[in-house]
Amino acid sequence: MSLFSDIEQDKIAQAIANAEQATSGEIRIAIDKHCEGDAFEKATEYFAKLDMDKTVQRNGVLIYLAHADHKFAIIGDSGINKVVPDNFWETTKIAMTAHFAKGNLADGIIAGVALAGEKLALYFPYQTGDINELPNDIIYMDNKENK
Repeated sequence: MSLFSDIEQDKIAQAIANAEQATSGEIRIAIDKHCEGDAFEKATEYFAKLDMDKTVQRNGVLIYLAHADHKFAIIGDSGINKVVPDNFWETTKIAMTAHFAKGNLADGIIAGVALAGEKLALYFPYQTGDINELPNDIIYMDNKENK
């Protein structure tokens, strides 16, 4: 059985689509079962592997979750990091952690996506002609271990 039901996966993809309607930023979700070491370092590795650093404005955001190890990270591209304060993702992490602590992984991710979208819209508002540069589906980084 997958970590998320089909309905939960659809809700997460829809949350990404909704968030991206107000911003030119791109949001993706990457899931692992385990993460050896630091979640931020793993997210950084996946960020590059998923070509998230290839967006026109360098405004991609990756929410990474290693569910079995209870680790997650949020990473933004250089275009975001140049214009936002150091603690930019802190409230998003807090909101997600509250859901995760109750065992609501999908709700935590949806909350994180919504907050990330709101924050991105402040610095990278939607522009006419903006295209969706990256897919909105969840990426399972190791399918064998996430089923």
